[in-house]
Amino acid sequence: MQKKQETLVTPWGEIADTIPTDDDFDLDEIQQNGELIALTLTGPETYYDYKGKHLGTQYLLAQRFADKLGVSLRMEVCRDTAEMMRRLEDGDADLICYPMTKKGLGWIVGDDKEDLEDELQAWFKPSLVDEVKKEEEFLLSNRAVKRRVFAPMLNRTGGVISHYDAFFQRYAATIRWDWRLIAAQCYQESTFDPLARSWAGACGLMQIMPGTADHLGLSRANIYDPEQNIAAAVRYLAELERSFSDIREHAERTRFVLAAYNGGHFHIRDAMALARKHGRNPYHWHEVEPFVLGLSRPEFYNDPVVKNGYMRGSETVDYVRKIQERWNGYRGVKTVRSVAAPSGIPQKAKRERKKKFQINE
Repeated sequence: MQKKQETLVTPWGEIADTIPTDDDFDLDEIQQNGELIALTLTGPETYYDYKGKHLGTQYLLAQRFADKLGVSLRMEVCRDTAEMMRRLEDGDADLICYPMTKKGLGWIVGDDKEDLEDELQAWFKPSLVDEVKKEEEFLLSNRAVKRRVFAPMLNRTGGVISHYDAFFQRYAATIRWDWRLIAAQCYQESTFDPLARSWAGACGLMQIMPGTADHLGLSRANIYDPEQNIAAAVRYLAELERSFSDIREHAERTRFVLAAYNGGHFHIRDAMALARKHGRNPYHWHEVEPFVLGLSRPEFYNDPVVKNGYMRGSETVDYVRKIQERWNGYRGVKTVRSVAAPSGIPQKAKRERKKKFQINE
């Protein structure tokens, strides 16, 4: 389709404006520009952020369609359907991704994009929906985390939880945490596998994302190094502690920090805002916990006080609970005073039997 050019008069003479005067921005222009812009709502069937990665049936379908066109995808979240329709009519986006309907895909393409509409109709097949749902289900399962070990190295009588106890002890002291709590968190993250890697890209013992590693000053070349991975994770825990400094009670703040490590600081703040709105104490985890779970339900993640939309709250609540339970179990393990050699393997506790009636000096 031929585009008209308009002559513009400027201080330096007349030039031909290269922007089409009819505002037509169809398939050819999208491909030349290199970006497909889609509008959607937050939700499990549409789009949500999961540990720095984008998921949702509509997002995964839109990503496949963008790949087919050979362009990148920019998915923008709107507050409601009225905003989506207004922005589409204003030409701010190329299409809208509504939740799935019984009749089909549920997408709306801009009125001026006939070629894009034809391309979409030719590409879409109902079987694609099942494919992306199975892909998402796999990514969210434990099978998507590659681990090489599946059990802790525990010698309770010897005072050994794992090969990395010395590192837990060394770095936990810098934030005044019980080293056994960080050990319990590490087990939950990787089952003490220093080479563990998730589909989202989280790496090592404490499952640190590469972007987070950059932020923390951990070289990607050393992201699998046990000591450096633990040290960086503790720096991150310290940051999260500072971000929750308004929670005065240490034990409570620890629960919020663990939740944020797993589910994201801003999602936890959303849950706290909901707790406050509903007359609960936003600084007590067990009063905020129901709202973390609630962020998977539309009446909560669409609430005006929620700024970051949908989250898989059940995973985060379960994460905190399991770490606390494992920590309670680890508390029976005594701290080894003679810490590890550089290999990271702690020495067993040396216990001397006292003679009967021996008097300590």
